[in-house]
Amino acid sequence: MLETSPPDIFDCQTCGACCAYSADWPRFSMESDEEIAAIPEAMIAKDESGMKFENGRCAALTGEVGKHVGCAVYLVRPHVCRTCMPGDEECKIARAEFGFPVEGLPEPDVYEA
Repeated sequence: MLETSPPDIFDCQTCGACCAYSADWPRFSMESDEEIAAIPEAMIAKDESGMKFENGRCAALTGEVGKHVGCAVYLVRPHVCRTCMPGDEECKIARAEFGFPVEGLPEPDVYEA
């Protein structure tokens, strides 16, 4: 299944809440040694459990949360980052933590792959 939401409702590049709401996320789970090696070492937590969280955000997050953000390792980002979809429950939890709107927004469309 693939979940999608209209970008004018859940625009990840003007949000970034998912990358800044918890030091416990993103964690490595299904990444191979080769996938982890593709991420710059400076952005990996000292215990190698996931991405480094510093200054209240993932070390790979660029820009300002709620205004304009990006991911410095987007092409090699962890699996958990790839599966977090705009408008899904994880997205809404992170948005709520920052006080961004979540009420009254549509659920993501789900398509069978």
